[in-house]
Amino acid sequence: MSDPPISEISFEDAIRELEDVVNQLERGDAALIESIELYQRGSVLIKRCREELTRAEAMINEITIDADGNAKGIKSMEGL
Repeated sequence: MSDPPISEISFEDAIRELEDVVNQLERGDAALIESIELYQRGSVLIKRCREELTRAEAMINEITIDADGNAKGIKSMEGL
């Protein structure tokens, strides 16, 4: 498999790839070694998704509302 490094995959791409991995495993037409590799890749993708969700949750927790009802404390996800 020549997959891109997990650290370079966006959350959305990781979810799509994880869905593909699950579908391949559910079909059951992959050879044993390929199934193991798919399972390993899926595990790493799950970890990546959890990390991104944790970061997003931290950002949400920093959002506050001022007296005028405007959101404050919002940080950009760029560079995170």
